[in-house]
Amino acid sequence: MKFSGILVAVLLSVAAHTAELVAPSALTPFAVTYDVVFRGMNVGSSSLELTRENNGQWRYVSLNNARGIFRLALPGQIRQTSIFKIDNGGIKPLRYTADDGTKSTAKDIQLEFDWADGKVRGLAEEHRVELALPAGLQDGMSVQIALMRSLLRGESPSGFSLIDKNAIKEYIYAAEAPIRLRTVAGELDTMVWTSRRPSSNRITRVWYAPSLGYLPVQAERHKGDTVEWSMRLKTWRR
Repeated sequence: MKFSGILVAVLLSVAAHTAELVAPSALTPFAVTYDVVFRGMNVGSSSLELTRENNGQWRYVSLNNARGIFRLALPGQIRQTSIFKIDNGGIKPLRYTADDGTKSTAKDIQLEFDWADGKVRGLAEEHRVELALPAGLQDGMSVQIALMRSLLRGESPSGFSLIDKNAIKEYIYAAEAPIRLRTVAGELDTMVWTSRRPSSNRITRVWYAPSLGYLPVQAERHKGDTVEWSMRLKTWRR
């Protein structure tokens, strides 16, 4: 894979003050930014913002930007957006979009989740998608909120079903030993969770801070013993 392709894959897959902190007991809006490191180099930044819409739905947006010379490989801004609702069945995605920041639509994704009809439909990299919509299905963004909400409720999920382009895939989630981590928000007790495909040697590890409402403050993707990329908290606000 060319370097630019690797960088796009990295930024697509990754996805502010010290004070007395009181953990929210329910999901609340937030905005965070991270530095993204790839092969030991700071290649850009990633931001996440969760907002609540006037109609009771939620919007979760990820923006990824290359930095410095890496803008030659990735001049555009990668954006992913998930619109979802929360009901007794948990997090239910309604719409998911991904745009790689170029004029081409070859890498773009647009999906609609029709829970009444039990179908997910749309386009993924210019291929039509129409799949049965199983209970609990998440998109690549909403799954982050589904895990945070579970942790806020004192639950320990063992996995999630995700739609990845035009296929539904199962991911295994597992908790590791808690770690006290030094961050820009001070030293924080964190809960560490991993996710992976069955039989895969690629593992994503995320550090969640209970005192910040389980915001992710650090993340790493490992392939075997190699760290493919990492993200470190830069700023945060609620």
